[in-house]
Amino acid sequence: MREIQFREALREALNEEMRRDPLVYLMGEEVAEYNGAYKVSQGMLDEFGPERVIDTPIAELGFAGIGVGSAMNGLRPIIEFMTFNFSLVAIDQIINSAAKVMSMSGGQYSCPIVFRGPTGNAGMLSSQHSQNFENWFANTPGLKVVVPSNPYDAKGLLKSSIRDNDPVIFMESELMYGDKGQVPEEEYLIPIGQAKVVREGNDVTIVSFGKIMKVALAAADELAKNNISAEVIDLRTVRPIDYATIINSVKKTNRCVIVEEAWPLAAISSELTYNIQRNAFDYLDAPVVRVNSIDLPLPYAPTLIEEILPNLKRTLQAVETVMYTK
Repeated sequence: MREIQFREALREALNEEMRRDPLVYLMGEEVAEYNGAYKVSQGMLDEFGPERVIDTPIAELGFAGIGVGSAMNGLRPIIEFMTFNFSLVAIDQIINSAAKVMSMSGGQYSCPIVFRGPTGNAGMLSSQHSQNFENWFANTPGLKVVVPSNPYDAKGLLKSSIRDNDPVIFMESELMYGDKGQVPEEEYLIPIGQAKVVREGNDVTIVSFGKIMKVALAAADELAKNNISAEVIDLRTVRPIDYATIINSVKKTNRCVIVEEAWPLAAISSELTYNIQRNAFDYLDAPVVRVNSIDLPLPYAPTLIEEILPNLKRTLQAVETVMYTK
């Protein structure tokens, strides 16, 4: 097994699926001639040509609509948004067309399309380029929402997403594209909707997904220094959610902290908290505690960004609260 970057894992998934299936194509801003804004699609134009790796104008509504229409007619498009902040321009096509066509057509049409790109904070990009939309899209029946946290999961989940017959929102992070991890050379798939226990423990369950998994794992490392054993779960997908893995963990540890980058109101962590208290209430020794971004538009200054986003300090404080050591 070799170590490759997150962007390279995504590229391998794209290349392998486009070689496997001639109906798959990639479309988005700067994906072809510029080799991708984040170099995910580097070299793909040379191999697959301009009919399958397609540069677009700055018109998300337009090329998302083209993608949805082509998917309804038998192709399998991958639509890249330079950031999911720009997907708001195309949200009518995603929500009112891609997500609903199967139901509205009585099963006569499917829409096998993947919308992918970075989400959330990526440094000093200020309010309009730093928002999380996982909970927005996960609120929509008909969509699947995938948020990988490492190169291995990114490749396996993207391949599964491309093969899925439902529309998939595949959310990455600009801050993770250079991350390295172990990825097999042989083909593999990771099922959509299956969480992973990345670290076993007995004292508290910490749940997260995407790049905030780094905060969760750092907290587990710090807690171990004080003989607190944290079980860490990576959701990997937020629609569908693997509730069973979380509930089974909470039944073992009796405490839970959920760490999520999105704002607190109607977040994925809100949904998880409800399901934990609904299905594991008798096992809880403390109320579930959430660590979200503070309920403010994200500022530009790095010092303020650190304060607003979920961080190690606030996560450790949350664990202290559920452990009654604070």
